[in-house]
Amino acid sequence: MTTYAIIGGTGLTALAGLELDQAQTFETPWGAPSAPVQRGHYAGRPVLFLARHGHPHRIPPHQVNYRANLWALKEAGAEAIVAVNAVGGIHAAMGSGHLCVPHQLVDYTWGRGHTFFEGADLEHVTHIDFSFPYDEPLRQRLLGALRRLQLPHSDHGVYAATQGPRLETAGEIVRLERDGCDIVGMTGMPEAALARELGLPYACLALVVNPAAGKVQREITMAEIEAVLASGIDEVRQVLAEVLAD
Repeated sequence: MTTYAIIGGTGLTALAGLELDQAQTFETPWGAPSAPVQRGHYAGRPVLFLARHGHPHRIPPHQVNYRANLWALKEAGAEAIVAVNAVGGIHAAMGSGHLCVPHQLVDYTWGRGHTFFEGADLEHVTHIDFSFPYDEPLRQRLLGALRRLQLPHSDHGVYAATQGPRLETAGEIVRLERDGCDIVGMTGMPEAALARELGLPYACLALVVNPAAGKVQREITMAEIEAVLASGIDEVRQVLAEVLAD
């Protein structure tokens, strides 16, 4: 039986319904993770849960210790990771409340600790193949759950990972769209690459919480984002429960 880890993003700092057995605190070679790793049962299956931004939500995207988070989950026994991400929708089909399971990503972040393969003790240069950043069997498990629940969703998409914590300009969104991106978030990288370096299958369940900058003729407000999160996170929990029960 695969031990799944769920990384919760904005709006999912705690997993309602998790029967908690233990909260483990880890010290890793890369420092402390965002929060203790919660070990328990969800939908009758063993699961690990980690709040990416801490609990309460306090760590901005560019300061998340992604290396410590992934290392801690691996040490805790994770065998596969489902990441939940709040994103902006670039294309009209990606409206607020829409769910997307991306198949590709483009990394626009900078200055983040993005690899385990560095430092004075490194024995040799190591490169990973990252042609297809998301694990396809795990993506299909998410898509199967979405179909069974009959939830509107996109079965593919290109995730643009930006630096944050500010939202993008309308001009930047024009660039991302020209680059072929469908959704935009701030936490997709280096998380996905670090999971690959550790040999952990990784897939993303993205909830669109706002139209990207310039897609509507008004400012994007946090009140708007929080309202979509409040309504959409229940569907996210349904999908996670269905994946674990499958």
